[in-house]
Amino acid sequence: MSTILRILRFTRSLTPYYLSIMAAAAVVTAAGIAVPFITGAATDTVVDAVGSVTNGSGIPDGAIRSVVLLALALLAASLVETVASNLGGYWGDVMSERMRTILSTRYFEQLLALPQRYYDSELTGTIVARLNRSIAEITGFMKSFSNMFVTMLMTTVAVLAISAWHYWPLAVLLLLAYPAYLWLTALTSRKWQRIEREKNEHVDEASGRFAEVVGQIRVVKSFARERSELDRFSDHFGETVRLTSEQSRHWHSMDALRRGVLNLIFFALYVIIFVRTVTGHFTPGEMVMLIQLMAMARQPVQNLSWVVDTAQRAAAGSRSYFEVMDLDPAAVGGAGSLPRKAEAERGGGRRGDETDPGSPHRGGADASGASGSPGAPGSAPVVAFRDVSFGYDEHGDVLSGVSFEVWQGERIAFVGESGGGKTTLINLLLGLYAVRSGTIEVAGAGPDLASLRRSIGVVFQDPSLFSGTVAENIAYGRPEATRDEIEAVARRAAVDVFASKLPSGYDTVIGERGMKLSGGQKQRIAVARAMLKDAPILVLDEATSALDTKSERLVQAGLDDLMRHRTSLIIAHRLSTIAEVDRIITLRDGRIDEVGPPDELSRSGGIYAELLALQSSSSKADRKRLKRFEVIG
Repeated sequence: MSTILRILRFTRSLTPYYLSIMAAAAVVTAAGIAVPFITGAATDTVVDAVGSVTNGSGIPDGAIRSVVLLALALLAASLVETVASNLGGYWGDVMSERMRTILSTRYFEQLLALPQRYYDSELTGTIVARLNRSIAEITGFMKSFSNMFVTMLMTTVAVLAISAWHYWPLAVLLLLAYPAYLWLTALTSRKWQRIEREKNEHVDEASGRFAEVVGQIRVVKSFARERSELDRFSDHFGETVRLTSEQSRHWHSMDALRRGVLNLIFFALYVIIFVRTVTGHFTPGEMVMLIQLMAMARQPVQNLSWVVDTAQRAAAGSRSYFEVMDLDPAAVGGAGSLPRKAEAERGGGRRGDETDPGSPHRGGADASGASGSPGAPGSAPVVAFRDVSFGYDEHGDVLSGVSFEVWQGERIAFVGESGGGKTTLINLLLGLYAVRSGTIEVAGAGPDLASLRRSIGVVFQDPSLFSGTVAENIAYGRPEATRDEIEAVARRAAVDVFASKLPSGYDTVIGERGMKLSGGQKQRIAVARAMLKDAPILVLDEATSALDTKSERLVQAGLDDLMRHRTSLIIAHRLSTIAEVDRIITLRDGRIDEVGPPDELSRSGGIYAELLALQSSSSKADRKRLKRFEVIG
């Protein structure tokens, strides 16, 4: 019941539909209850008429008229029931679809609000499978429940009252049937739900792996892993067959017991009715009416089994659904992030406290007023890390006490061994994770994560395109952009070179993740996307590391244009552009080791100098060691 109440609270905007469906169900119940009374009256009228004819008295006056009117009454009851049940069915269909829309939209909204940390431990396919399964079970149950609940309740109350009026032991036996059936059903429920949860886990895992394999089908085929993936998928569903067998055996064994008890109770009821009719306490019409009422009373009791079954499925589904909905995005992001600062101090001014405690970022000074030289009087950095420490989950720190400042127009390179924390710095800058301690200040970041991310343009190593058109992907960061603006940045990023050759030009659908394009083409679209966004801060996350020489040359030309007059932090695989940056920051074991211009650090004997030496070396050992490094810049 708590599950039902929570779903009702969660979808309270559907209350008019719930009430309408219940009203229709009430009319259906009333029409159904009228039928035994009409049938009973018709039975008595016919029995009296047959008796008169048998005795030679002829057909009583008005007997034919009475039975015809009673037949018309049966027709009217049937028509009312037909109209009301179809109205209820219509409202139920619309209600369930609206409920699915509400639950799906809120689930998606919650997923969009959850930080990157949540997705680090969840398969995409599992998230989608959970949505489909949970919402299907919830909406299916609520539609059936709203249609059946009032009918069951009113039928039960009406039958009990009528039975008590005619002969109180009938009502007493019926009162015993309901709690006995519910008690036996409750005994079944605990084990059933436990097994259902296990089945859902297997289905979600199989669905998650299914989506992952489909998304990586080239890798699966190239490593000849089709059979092992199929076996793994089949094993999960094979386990659901085993669990279903155990679950069904338990359920139907208990159902046989429940229905056996119910049969005994109704046997007693029918015996009482037949005996009292034979002894003259009930007329034949009353006997027919009571037998029909007993049949109506039996149906709600038996429906309890189905209601409990679907309720259990809905409870299991809603548990998975609300586990996600109950997550606190700030808590999932990681406890320990400090309160944000709304605006960085400029020239000794006061810093205001930001009200969003869930983000590690702080708004800095307006970028338009920052000086181009570090430490210029009255200026503030565009990006500043202040004693930042961070780690994933419960593991040790990946970054420890990191502090640095980036000034307007600077190009900064981060150098260090793979796993040294360079990409983590970018993830923190984008607010994908909350810091454990320290603060991050970003000029013009605004009061929330959305405004922060609007001030930062990113080109990832994986372009991460969507399945729409070329134009739609370029305009993803600025959907309101005009076609002229889209095509202008496409020319700057050399997208027009291949877009003009596509079947529909910029309106060509590129397929999921841009599968119809080459790596270089996809990356050029990603550069154009960042250009159109026109954010004051640029992050290049290994934007050319996966490209061939020709594609890299085209993409790099677009990147050089993109970085012009912009504050840039770039993750790159090659050292070719390191000499062009203003400063290099080297990282060793999650801590800053050196900071300085390339010429200075090339002579310091530190990490950057070591990288230059390794690059010029021809020994296999040095080449192997070089692979351990990744470079931003």
